[in-house]
Amino acid sequence: QVQLVESGGGLVQPGGSLRLSCVATKIIFGFYVINWYRQAPGKQRELVATFPISGNPNYADSVKGRFTISRDNAKKEAYLQMNNLKPEDTAVYYCNAYRASRDHDLWGQGTQVTVSS
Repeated sequence: QVQLVESGGGLVQPGGSLRLSCVATKIIFGFYVINWYRQAPGKQRELVATFPISGNPNYADSVKGRFTISRDNAKKEAYLQMNNLKPEDTAVYYCNAYRASRDHDLWGQGTQVTVSS
């Protein structure tokens, strides 16, 4: 069964860092656009970062300069390095893999990130 599994969430103080990981199974990872989304309580799901199949990553304005998305196609893994975290970054973070040519849209189960002193 095709799966995406996130890990790396947790509780961190403001100004701290976390690194989220997303591991895929049973897909050709390099054919997929990788996105990280987040959803805070009472808010809509928000696109945080995108790593296209080719080209440069894109970021939401709210995380530019603080978050870095990366991917390792051979390992079928994606990452979200989050630095200088703020309380407003608190949310459940989701990994998404999308292959347009097959309209194949995969989601992980989410990992909680809480930024609080």
